[in-house]
Amino acid sequence: MTDIPGLFGILNITTDSFSDGGAFLEPEKALEQALSLQAGGADIIDIGPASSHPDSAPVSAQTEIDRLTAIVPDLQSRGITVSIDSYQTQTQRWALQNNVDWMNDIHGFADPGFYPELASSDCRLIVMHAIQSAGAATRTAPPEGDIFDHICRFFDARLAALTKAGISQDRLVIDPGMGFFLGDRPEPSLTMLARIGDLKTTFGLPVLVSVSRKSFLRVLSGRSVSESAPVTLAAELWAAAKGADYIRTHDPSQIRDALKIQAHISNFVMN
Repeated sequence: MTDIPGLFGILNITTDSFSDGGAFLEPEKALEQALSLQAGGADIIDIGPASSHPDSAPVSAQTEIDRLTAIVPDLQSRGITVSIDSYQTQTQRWALQNNVDWMNDIHGFADPGFYPELASSDCRLIVMHAIQSAGAATRTAPPEGDIFDHICRFFDARLAALTKAGISQDRLVIDPGMGFFLGDRPEPSLTMLARIGDLKTTFGLPVLVSVSRKSFLRVLSGRSVSESAPVTLAAELWAAAKGADYIRTHDPSQIRDALKIQAHISNFVMN
């Protein structure tokens, strides 16, 4: 049985997230959801102040900061580990100034002008790959050629730039991206799920996988967002078995309980 991965609980404080837009925009609702995610097994609360799916509306950095200011200090005062999910430098600067534990960037920290500030902090960084070079996801065809090679070229360049700037590798986690961040078809996401182990071997870094409620799973299963819990769990269990170090999920209790049962069965069989 594989080691149980760390769990990032997704908290969307947005108006238009594809799965729960508007549900947790109010600070009281956001706090309630964060505590629920933590009780369900989330080690880290990953807060998204703006949506990044193809139909999302642009959100200014100041709006992101206003949304985060209403909830992050309260979570920190309760000892909750916080991650900020934003690709906007101004928002990331606010996160550093407010001593967040993690930052999660769908473009893998593309602003080299910000690297000195990153280097002077001890915040851990989730360096994600996306086929889009900026902005939210789009309904774009996957790049030509092998998607694994494409992703490796991205990480080769980006990790070299980050470490050259003085950012220690032990602060970095890599995320290959899933769903529309790899293209408008399921095959690239399936390829990367199959090759999690190869990605870890190639770069020697922890890997985060985020497939929760993703469109490619719904396309393959014919299920809606509200019906996507079983297909999400299937993909997350696969990722865990392939060695994912972290799983980012809307429902940490689901994957936590499933992994717990797998561990009990494995231990019983071995004994």
